[in-house]
Amino acid sequence: MDEFDFLVIGSGSGLDVANVATNRGQSVAVVEKGHLGGTCLNRGCIPSKLLLYHADVLETVERAGEFDIDATVESVDFAEIVREVNEEVNSDAESIRRGLTASPDHELYDGEARFVDDRTVEVSGGADDGARLRAETVLIAAGTRPAVPDVDGIESVDYLTSTEALQLETPPEHLLIVGGGYIAAELGHFFGTFGSDVTIVGRRPNLLPEADEEVAAAFTDRYADRFTVHTGHAATAVSQDGDEITLEAQPYEYGDSGGVGDAEAGESAGIVEGADGVRATGDALLVAAGRVSNADTLNLEATGVETDERGFVETDGYLRTDADGVWALGDIVGEYLLKHSANHEAKAAVRNIFGDDPQPVDYSAMPFAVFASPEVAGVGAKEADLRAASEEYATNTYRYEDTARGDAMKAEGFVKAIVDLDGEIRGCHVIGPDASTLIQEVVVAMRSGTGSVQDIRNAVHIHPALPEVVDRAFSGQFSRGGTHEHRH
Repeated sequence: MDEFDFLVIGSGSGLDVANVATNRGQSVAVVEKGHLGGTCLNRGCIPSKLLLYHADVLETVERAGEFDIDATVESVDFAEIVREVNEEVNSDAESIRRGLTASPDHELYDGEARFVDDRTVEVSGGADDGARLRAETVLIAAGTRPAVPDVDGIESVDYLTSTEALQLETPPEHLLIVGGGYIAAELGHFFGTFGSDVTIVGRRPNLLPEADEEVAAAFTDRYADRFTVHTGHAATAVSQDGDEITLEAQPYEYGDSGGVGDAEAGESAGIVEGADGVRATGDALLVAAGRVSNADTLNLEATGVETDERGFVETDGYLRTDADGVWALGDIVGEYLLKHSANHEAKAAVRNIFGDDPQPVDYSAMPFAVFASPEVAGVGAKEADLRAASEEYATNTYRYEDTARGDAMKAEGFVKAIVDLDGEIRGCHVIGPDASTLIQEVVVAMRSGTGSVQDIRNAVHIHPALPEVVDRAFSGQFSRGGTHEHRH
């Protein structure tokens, strides 16, 4: 039995906490199987955004004619693009491994962790198979994996998840995508830009159902112009004959209580029996139906650590689990499956594990972004949330093309500001170029300012830069309840 002061399961954001432990003189163990760096570096944010920027460059060149510029793309070395991105990712992961193995303060165990009791784990399946280690403090940061829906025939089909899709060196001729969230949107954009025909099948009424409904509807319309999109449909069966994959889907209906929520939203949610469905064929199938917790791989039954009905590790507001000395953060706690949320939780974990003034994690003003085309970002409450809670609010929407910069860019999109009747910012939602950058001003106003529209109105905005669209969304005439739209 190897004894440590601190043990972290996973090598993503949990390493930030482990490094603080070593700085405080503690002995630290890290358990991870395979590449180090977590989902973001190896199978998520980093490779996907590196690849997507290549698609953005190609799309920019292809739009040159709109600006009276004669430009053509002579060739694209798609395989080299993918190889370079994955080589960079692998290099970064290997750099983390070298750093940990060279450190006298860290002990790296290769394999999967399975709990023996609250603070003892056994390593299995890797180079350190069979090793047992115990620590005074344990941090569970083991992340998530792609969800595979219960679709008839799925196990007999050579389907892709986002992990495999990020390594394809040839774009499919016709890519079928099951799922309508951000992974489907981003990878649909990537492969579609590089020549794939794309068919997307999603159960929700709109793509990007976690976005504000007005943004989600606008995004769905834009994607319907680019691709074949079947929203409000659930995949029911898939089959493969040689290189051809066939996908069947049936209309899907949500109950009265759910709107665009999860399948459990209403009692009548489910397949519409007897309704006409859709059938599509392609040479590749991408399953992008969300992610599931890795908690089920950890043998938590041997501990006092509890999971919720979705399988995510339950913590209190301070990131403590129900087992003494065991903490958790990141995707495995299921609060926000976002790398910047995990980094934020890591800072809170450092404060609460090692500090004298524990404070609950503040999830207010947690932004998100979808790096598709168009780009989408948001922060705070959605209009549907406030409406469902019978809260009083007001909205204003301002379009990109009504600003000088947006007009010059021939940009389509809008910024939607949501405030309460006292002028406090409740949320902001953006669809259009640089949405992920524009939202940051609102995040800062909500977290670091007074949280009022005056934080944005009183700031001097460079003219004619794109942030003017945010300024005008918050400076224009708001409509109570969001029933009317005013643009000034």
